[in-house]
Amino acid sequence: MSFNIGLSGLYAANKQLDVTGNNIANVATTGFKSSRAEFADVYSATKLGSGSKVVGSGVSLANVSQQFTQGDINNTGNVLDMGINGSGFFTLSNNGSTTYTRAGTFKVDKDGFITNTNQTARLQGYGVDANGKIINGVLTDLKIDTSNLAPKPTSTVSSTINLNSTAPVIDDTVATGTPFDPNTLATYTKSFSTPIYDSQGNSHVMDQYMVKTGANTWKTYTLVDGRNPDATGSDPKVTAPIATTITFDTAGKLVSVATPPATPAAPNATNTVTLANWVPGKVTNGVWAANGAAPSASGMVISMTNTTQFNADSARSIPAQDGYATGQITNLTIDGTGTLFANFSNNQSKAIGQVALASFTNEQGLQAVGGTSWKETFASGIPGYDAPETGSLGSIQSNSLEESNVNLTNELVNLIKAQSNYQANAKTISTQSTIMQTIIQMT
Repeated sequence: MSFNIGLSGLYAANKQLDVTGNNIANVATTGFKSSRAEFADVYSATKLGSGSKVVGSGVSLANVSQQFTQGDINNTGNVLDMGINGSGFFTLSNNGSTTYTRAGTFKVDKDGFITNTNQTARLQGYGVDANGKIINGVLTDLKIDTSNLAPKPTSTVSSTINLNSTAPVIDDTVATGTPFDPNTLATYTKSFSTPIYDSQGNSHVMDQYMVKTGANTWKTYTLVDGRNPDATGSDPKVTAPIATTITFDTAGKLVSVATPPATPAAPNATNTVTLANWVPGKVTNGVWAANGAAPSASGMVISMTNTTQFNADSARSIPAQDGYATGQITNLTIDGTGTLFANFSNNQSKAIGQVALASFTNEQGLQAVGGTSWKETFASGIPGYDAPETGSLGSIQSNSLEESNVNLTNELVNLIKAQSNYQANAKTISTQSTIMQTIIQMT
């Protein structure tokens, strides 16, 4: 019996050496999770159970469990390198065969799909609709969309403006004063320019000319490309647009914005100026002509809500407008939620997908299939999918990879222990052999 006990110990020590050696071999493997050999003692038993004087029968390998502790995350500079900081697994699909991994070394294949290193499996995630909204719930092959971003006509313009309360009053009446003329500085107090866009992505300049006409009253004249946006025909000369009247209270706060037919007594309720009849065009050889593009279907709304009249220089913050020209993709960024953003040459960005992470009730039940990947089993339970940073799922760190979680110092110590165990069990067999030889010599 002692021979069998010693043999079981040799077998156990050998398995421990194998597990330790495998850990050491993968100390530099991205996303690798170390394993631990777990043993159980063996006792003989009858149908009536084990007696109090039963001697053990050795040791058995109970399990080789993987340790899903966090590995260090190191920067690589490659945007498609992704490390998971926390729990969860990347999901890969190879023609319907699903595997899970922590190794976030991804590449783009010839068709634009994000794949693993050997480009045999595609990274799974959530797609986007036409407006760039993430479509949660249905996994799909993630793909880098390199198409141009279509232009968007400007529909809203907003900014914060202060008009100097001490500026001199300008009489812009035709009969007694000097009518507004954008080419004559004396006919307006201050001007502001804003780039706007038509439906084909052509850039235009919208100018706002502010004229102080009273103690708490201003007028604003709006031109696009130096032309009255309400003008008709091909005449490129300026035809003065209808003025919008802006009224302030004694504290310098905005009271009303009124464009005829509205009046200061009955202004519009939104404090906006709307260019409803603007036709995009350009002047060629002194002749204006429509360029074939269109403005926003809803017109262009200029918000005047954040306008004040204080004793400070007439100035404006950087304007915000929602239009843009055609954009070509310049680079890709990935945030902590795993959302992939395509960045374009027109300073716009658009979500093109989101990485999905899988979680399991029992990670120890996963079956290792090589290539730093696992498959689900009955013991692991079915996977749950969701976006990173949702619930207990970790976050994504782009330009980074999770290193192996093997602690080399501990593994070298385990190697020494396994070697000692092997030698000690070999010694029990040698001792038993010596005893057997002694008994034989006695007969």
